[in-house]
Amino acid sequence: MKNLIKSALLLVAVSMFMMGCGNNGNKTQEKAGALGSNAAEKVYVAPGEHDEFYAFLSGGYSGNVTVYGLPSGRMLKEIPVFSQFPTSGYGYSEETKPMLNTSHGFIPWDDSHHPDISQTNGELDGRFIFINGNNTPRIAKIDLSVFETTEIIEIPNSAGNHSSSFVTENTEYVVAGTRFSVPVPQVDMPINEYKGKFKGALSFISVDPEHGHMDLKFQIIMPGFNYDLSHPGRGNSHGWFFFSTYNTEEASTLLEVNASQNDKDFIAAINWKKIEEYVNNGGGKKMPANYAHNVYDESTHNATSTMKKEVLVVDPTEVPGAVYLLPTPKSPHGCDVSPDGEYIIGSGKLSADLTVHSFTNMLKAIEDKKFDGEAYGIPIMNYDDVVAGVVKSGGLGPLHTEFDAKGNAYTTFFISSEVVKWKLGTWEVIDRKPTYYSVGHLMVPGGNSRKPFGKYLIAMNKITKDRYLPTGPELEHSVQLYDISGEKMELLSDFPSHGEPHYAAGCPADLLKPKSKKFYKMEENKHPYAIKAPQDAKVVREGSNVHIYMSTIRSHFTPDNIEGIKVGDNVYFHITNHEQDFDVPHGFAMIGANTSEILVMPGQTKTITWQPKQVGVWPFYCTDFCSALHQEMQGYIRVSPQNSDIKLSWSLDGE
Repeated sequence: MKNLIKSALLLVAVSMFMMGCGNNGNKTQEKAGALGSNAAEKVYVAPGEHDEFYAFLSGGYSGNVTVYGLPSGRMLKEIPVFSQFPTSGYGYSEETKPMLNTSHGFIPWDDSHHPDISQTNGELDGRFIFINGNNTPRIAKIDLSVFETTEIIEIPNSAGNHSSSFVTENTEYVVAGTRFSVPVPQVDMPINEYKGKFKGALSFISVDPEHGHMDLKFQIIMPGFNYDLSHPGRGNSHGWFFFSTYNTEEASTLLEVNASQNDKDFIAAINWKKIEEYVNNGGGKKMPANYAHNVYDESTHNATSTMKKEVLVVDPTEVPGAVYLLPTPKSPHGCDVSPDGEYIIGSGKLSADLTVHSFTNMLKAIEDKKFDGEAYGIPIMNYDDVVAGVVKSGGLGPLHTEFDAKGNAYTTFFISSEVVKWKLGTWEVIDRKPTYYSVGHLMVPGGNSRKPFGKYLIAMNKITKDRYLPTGPELEHSVQLYDISGEKMELLSDFPSHGEPHYAAGCPADLLKPKSKKFYKMEENKHPYAIKAPQDAKVVREGSNVHIYMSTIRSHFTPDNIEGIKVGDNVYFHITNHEQDFDVPHGFAMIGANTSEILVMPGQTKTITWQPKQVGVWPFYCTDFCSALHQEMQGYIRVSPQNSDIKLSWSLDGE
């Protein structure tokens, strides 16, 4: 028995010794995977320190954009875009309600998909982010000096605005393509007459180089395919734009079967420079339309909505040499362009391989007129003449590709749940790492530009399952961070995202930090209901409309007690925050108001409305903790019967 115990102890000791030797002797093993000893060090950002990169993730069905720091994965802000946002009052305040106006009326939600940072000479310049609303077709612009949405333009003749919103090399245009083809113009017609009669609109929205103001310059009316994703040419291919298509069968029912019949669909190559020249010389025709253009003015702190009534449309068959179709297997989803602009990667959802087209080969085939027929008057290129190579990955369900600065590409595979690294030019697979689970998009900071930064990669997964503590049936989506600085990828961390991120854009923090505004200067506040100082506060009745010009500053409202309000009045609280210090917002909430609270930044003015329905004395208060006397920051409004003759009165700094 003693010998047996001794043998067992010896075996344990030897095993522990061998395990120790193995760990010390195999540095590759030590560093591999998310459990490597240095993984935590790589993502750790010490208290008070800042992340190296910003990451802007689309919120999908949240309708917004969430901002994270990398490598920590800390969520920094949610930027409201297409959805009402009670945290700040966006879409609830009188100033921002017009931002959500459309030709269909006030739409308080959308499905945000693809953010893209503005560029100069093909490199990120950090001025704006553009993002598409997929459901009610719109493009929004976010000003990165304030991280707020400042412009939204609706897209007519479009539906399922999915192959959007990607910018050209100098942000001449932000481009939006329809996913669902529709009758153009819209008419009442049988759905089963889709083929040949439905059209796909590709919209080119010009961006003013100084102020960033958007304008829908022209739409190309294409055949009735589904236009899925797109990216711009760059370098030698600058002036071109590339769109993946599926449903070239033009089916209108049971698409999972009927839109998967063709061995190859297309990537549409658009020479937008040629079409721009055609339009500038008077080409195209004006078509009646109805779409909203909503602009937020930072000086007045007010948004306005204008309805536009026409759009310039272009028939591509009237511009020879402007559009070509590149055959691509099979139901391609991703359409990505290498940093030098030479390679166009088509990721066929129903193919195990990646098709890589060559821009140089395409130009040579066009010059030699090597076509393989046409579709609705648009030349179809011969596949063998334009393809540069095929990546035999061994993965299943390829979707999207991003790039680093070393000539490598990274592609997500949805079905096999992995990211595959491969070499541009040789098409050799270098590495592959699993994702958890069913990855969709990925993002390398700057990976959609001439200058990728190539240190980190994030994978945005569609299924979370067991990655975090359970929270009932509904789970947040999972994002995973990989270190791609070495030959092999290393999974560093997971963090949950908000909504369903479809794509992301990333940039170095140093590109944005110096430009970030800390507060609004009071002397620049041109809001029509702003007051310059607390002593200017007042209450004005205009019939049943009552305007309260209110000041807020630590730690009181002026006025704070108001009498003479009647049941049924429309009460407008115009709140000016007189702080001139960084990170001192004030909130305002009124009991019974049929709206959200508002959060007012220093130097800003915001307005909410209240329709009192009951007689009594009703309190209001500050919703954002601002000082040691925050709890004292409150006031009362006396509401009298509708036929009351009580005159307006209010307190002014305790008077």
